[in-house]
Amino acid sequence: MTDTVNLDVVHVGLDDPRVKPLLDELAVEYNTRYGDFFSAAGAQEELSRYPASEFEPPHGALLILQQGAETVAGGAFRRYNERTAEFKRIWTHSAHRRKGLARRVLVELEQAARERGYERIYLTTGPRQPEAKGLYLATGYTPLFDLEADPEQLRHLAFEKALG
Repeated sequence: MTDTVNLDVVHVGLDDPRVKPLLDELAVEYNTRYGDFFSAAGAQEELSRYPASEFEPPHGALLILQQGAETVAGGAFRRYNERTAEFKRIWTHSAHRRKGLARRVLVELEQAARERGYERIYLTTGPRQPEAKGLYLATGYTPLFDLEADPEQLRHLAFEKALG
């Protein structure tokens, strides 16, 4: 079992080799769940949508949780607007899920966003990721969509949270 307390939080660049497991597994996850639901290019288009520089200081961040030499979770944010950070790529390694790692990533990202002066978080998840929807609802994020609506019709489920 992964111990969420005894993990190293490492701020890295997108080109750091320790980020590769995150991106590789996200590509598999997106392709498995969505195929060409969003576009013919599938996961690769989503994963290359933003330049790496958008996830670098001073306006962005990318962090991973390391257990020894293994990357077990991670996430990033970029500047959405002057007051708002947009969270992207929240991920937990498939062998380490259901252990609180995604919550830990959110806490770490929220702290980093606060330190950069952001007052609000914005994020979206896809309609075929009920675990993510549940996580954001359980951690104080406000849905910007009708919870009773068909997620497939909405396509993107947007959330926000004020940073206190």
